[in-house]
Formats: sequence, structure tokens, C-alpha cells
Amino acid sequence: MQNLAHIEPLGLPQTRRGHERCVALLESATELFLKRGFEAVSLDDIVNHAGGSKASIYKYFGNKDGLFKAICDYRRSLFFKDICLPFNVNENTDIRAYLIRTLLNFHQHIVMPENAAFMRLIFEQTGRNPDIAQYIHEQGPKHIQNVIAEILTQAHEHGLIYCDNPLFSAQFYFGILRNLEWRILMGIYDPKNDQETDKYITYCVDRFLEGHQKR
Repeated sequence: MQNLAHIEPLGLPQTRRGHERCVALLESATELFLKRGFEAVSLDDIVNHAGGSKASIYKYFGNKDGLFKAICDYRRSLFFKDICLPFNVNENTDIRAYLIRTLLNFHQHIVMPENAAFMRLIFEQTGRNPDIAQYIHEQGPKHIQNVIAEILTQAHEHGLIYCDNPLFSAQFYFGILRNLEWRILMGIYDPKNDQETDKYITYCVDRFLEGHQKR
């Protein structure tokens, strides 16, 4: 059973049955939104697909926008759980290998058709609702940038790199994937080039680390 700890409904279900009902609503709504588009799907459509009643949606999520935010939280927890693995500088973790692996993990996730489709849906909805845009930015890109910034801070404090502005460096680091990400979102990415992508990521991380050495 998937964990709902990272989503923010109005009231998390306390029972196993309630937990399963909440997950079913999230997964059914996601499937319908991806298939038909957000605007074309009603709460009745979601309930008919998932079972239950609209009362559950109002109870857990408040409204359709609240449901969409919860879906983003839910998918974010699934998306990021295997991307940024634990980093412990005291266990002689190889910062270079860690940074390469994180980008490779990120790339492997965003090339999945459903993840790419959901990212397109997010862009569509953030253009419609500034509040959702701000929320998703805080919980998604900004969150993972802060995670990497903290890791860069640890590496700096232990003398592995020189990084006097870890947040800027984290933003720069994720910029390595920007061209690949756009190609995926526009549907022009060629998976035959995955080996070349691995070389590209390794090359960019090496240049990134060269730029984080004391002169």
C-alpha cells in the first residue's frame, strides 16, 4: 500500500480502508486527467471510475484543485524516492559518483511516458492557476534543489568541493538536464541516444566539479 505521508489532504484517513480509498481516488483521477485532460474530467467521472462518493473527495481534498495538488504530492513522493539517495559524507561517499547517479536516476524517471505526460499536465495547470504553480514549484523543483544544496554544503564543509553558494550551484546542477527535459516534453527525445546521454551527464558533472575546486 502506498504511503500518503507526503501529501496534504484536508484530513488524512486514519483507517486502512480510508487510506486505500484515498489512494484509489488519486490514481483514478490521475488516469482520467492524463487520458482526457483536467478540464474535461468531473468529480463524478472520478468517483464513477474509483468507486465511492464525492463526499470522500470533499473530505480529503476540498475540491478538484485540492485533489490535483494532492496528486502532485503523491506522485512527487513516488518520483523522488529513488532519485536523491542518502548521502553521508562521513562514510566516504564519492561525491562525483553520487552526482552522476542522481542525474541518471532523474533522467530515467522523466523518460517514462506517464511521467512525461504528467509533467505536461502540470505545465498546463500551472498556467491556469498561479496558486497551483507556486505550490508545485515549492514542493517539486525547489524541494529537490534544496536537497542537493544541503549535500553540496556537506561536501563543502568536509573539503570535498568549494561551494560558497550551494543553492545557486544546485540550480546550475539541475540545469544539466534542461535540454534533455525539454526534448522529452516536446516528444522529440530519441531513446537510442541513451548511451550518449550517459556520457553527456558524466562530462557535465566533471565540469561542474572542476568549477567547484579552490583556485
